[in-house]
Amino acid sequence: MTETLLINFLIFLLPVLVYLIVLEYKYTFRNKKVLILLGSLSTILCMSYPITLELGFTFDLRYFPFIIAALYGGYKVSFPLIFVIIVYRLIVGGNGVIQSIILSTAIFMVVPLLHKKFLTLNTTKRIWCAAGVAFGIIFTFLITLTRYYETLNTEYWIISINSITIYVVGIVIIICLVEKIISNSQLRDKLVTTEQMNVISELSASISHEIRNPLTVTSGFLQLLNKSESITPQEKWYIELSLQELNRAEKIVSDFLAFGKPQSVNMVHCNFKDETEYVKNIITPYANLHKVSVELNFSNTLSKTYDKNQVQQCLLNLYKNAIEAMKDNGGILSIDVSSQDHNIIIKIKDTGIGMSNEEISRLGKPYYSTKHEGTGLGMLMVFSTINKLDGKIEVTSQVGKGTTFLITIPTP
Repeated sequence: MTETLLINFLIFLLPVLVYLIVLEYKYTFRNKKVLILLGSLSTILCMSYPITLELGFTFDLRYFPFIIAALYGGYKVSFPLIFVIIVYRLIVGGNGVIQSIILSTAIFMVVPLLHKKFLTLNTTKRIWCAAGVAFGIIFTFLITLTRYYETLNTEYWIISINSITIYVVGIVIIICLVEKIISNSQLRDKLVTTEQMNVISELSASISHEIRNPLTVTSGFLQLLNKSESITPQEKWYIELSLQELNRAEKIVSDFLAFGKPQSVNMVHCNFKDETEYVKNIITPYANLHKVSVELNFSNTLSKTYDKNQVQQCLLNLYKNAIEAMKDNGGILSIDVSSQDHNIIIKIKDTGIGMSNEEISRLGKPYYSTKHEGTGLGMLMVFSTINKLDGKIEVTSQVGKGTTFLITIPTP
């Protein structure tokens, strides 16, 4: 038994190693294709090397990868895995095929229901949740096993204790490894993002002022030249086009300046109320122009030290992007500022065109924008500002239904 049990745990380590060595830099762990591929591999290997107790009773750990896939990926991931389990069980044959299929189907119908709630839990609660699911599955299996025993004798209880111990302890170990992988991946992404923000901040601070000066001078002379009566209409059109491009260059420089370090003269210790209301007031005419209704709900009681100008620009960029996502058909921009535990929560939700998962993953990257004429610097500035506050941004979106930005800012 010990030898086979060790083989089964090596089976679970194999997909983890494959992911860390080959797939980690291409896909996140919760990528559906990764979960299905690695889960199917583990399932087949587990069913091929079942655990045999000294009493002669045989069982396997086929539901380990299924539990992980169902909790992290939901029905879309667990359906292919349950299909693999049922088909391979039919191929293996032997006694109890029908009972196995019925049990597998019941588990498939119940466990993925926990998916959404599971993802909202912290690491410790996820481990407890997975352990509870594993216990529930093996407990259900043991109940079905009682039909083969006229009385629950010592043999049955030995089987029960071994099965429960292996399943619960095993799933706890695997979930701990998975959570560590996810934690390391998130930490690495945060470090990379922080480094990018620092580089951009240093560059913007060093060159933006130098670029703005010649732009201002050039723009001034072109405006004077544009008022001249001696130029032809064609030359006047050239000057106007040049002024438009200079204005665009000025906007890009202003976006770069927003990446600068917080200025002491702008630092305040406040609860974000003044900033959220100020930005709402200045964006409302723009929202009305696009038939967008702006709703603000403020209930935050916590305070934080921040650069008010940078926070205002950050909120302005988010509000403006949300309105532009709804400008074709109008909609509702909902802003909710609240507090939870020791965190300030800013929720910005629109009913616009939404984004795909790929678009969400690229938000905040330099020069990436979902808008045709966008530079991407506005959203980069948003991520930079929140990063300076030690906060995090979570984006959820559905194409055609809207997007939600959830900003969490910790307070001392």
